[in-house]
Formats: sequence, structure tokens, C-alpha cells
Amino acid sequence: MMSGLNKGVDKVEVALKWDPSPSGAPAHDLDIVAGVYGAEAPYGPPAYLVHFDHRSPDGTITLQRDSRTGQGFGYDEAMTVELGRLAEQYTRVVVGVAIQQGTGRLAFSQVSGTGIRVREGYTDLLTDDFASVADATAATVVEFTRDGAGVWTWRPLLRGFDTDPRSFGDVMGAA
Repeated sequence: MMSGLNKGVDKVEVALKWDPSPSGAPAHDLDIVAGVYGAEAPYGPPAYLVHFDHRSPDGTITLQRDSRTGQGFGYDEAMTVELGRLAEQYTRVVVGVAIQQGTGRLAFSQVSGTGIRVREGYTDLLTDDFASVADATAATVVEFTRDGAGVWTWRPLLRGFDTDPRSFGDVMGAA
């Protein structure tokens, strides 16, 4: 995956799409969530979470678009993660997706047209449709880790959870 000349991953965009709910049905609202973890507890509680109403304190993780309905063309929600600018105390970032559960339990299998894309520049690092976590209400998607030399790497981390968005932030980074 990496050679001695590779500088690792620096700045990525995580983009999410889904189709609007059927006419007359309550809107489906999916949200991108990023958990940032420190070196002292990389699998403990997050140092902070970034999602639709919480920003990163240093501006390194930003949510550009937040859709509450899935209406639009292509990817409806996007988050930029500037790993190269994160303070050295942070060594792990986990990004996932949570489905708002306002009208009862809603799983990925009940939302049509779901898709996630993780991209650095014009290169897709990862794409997925959540089919392997169809019965989940939230899922982690990708994990970024910083090594001792300060180089960020990534790996797919598609893991489903049966939880609401509030609780997802507490469990998404567990080992």
C-alpha cells in the first residue's frame, strides 16, 4: 500500500448519497460523522466528534454539505478531512454514517440508492453501498491512522451498528 517514497494520505473528501424517501413518507436523513482520537486513547472515547452541528475546534474537518432528505444529484453530503493539519496529539480518525431515527428504526436496507465515497484529489480510495451492513442503522466506513513518523494511512472499516446517532459517536471508535 505504501512505499518508502509515499507521503501517505493528506486531505480527503468523504461524500454520501441516498435517494429521497417515497412520496408521502417521512424524509430519510443520513449523516457523516468523524471521530478524532488521541494517542493516549486511540480506541477510547473520541477527543471530539464532527457532524452536522459540531465542528472541529481547529477547522481541519469540515462538513461542506448537509442534506436532510437526499434530494439532489449525486452525492448530497460531503466532509473534508485535512489529516496533514491535525495536531500531533491526534493519531486516529474514524469516519462513519448514522441514520437519524426520528420516525422509528430505519436501517440502510430501507434507504434506496445509498453510497459512500472516500476520495483524495481525483482518486477514489473507497466506494461502498452499505449492502454488507444492510440491517445496521449506523456504520463506520474508513479509519485513518498516523504512524510514529507522522504519515497518515487509511484502511476500509465497514462495520455496522444498531444504534442511534447520539450513541454511535460513543461506540464508533472501539476496537
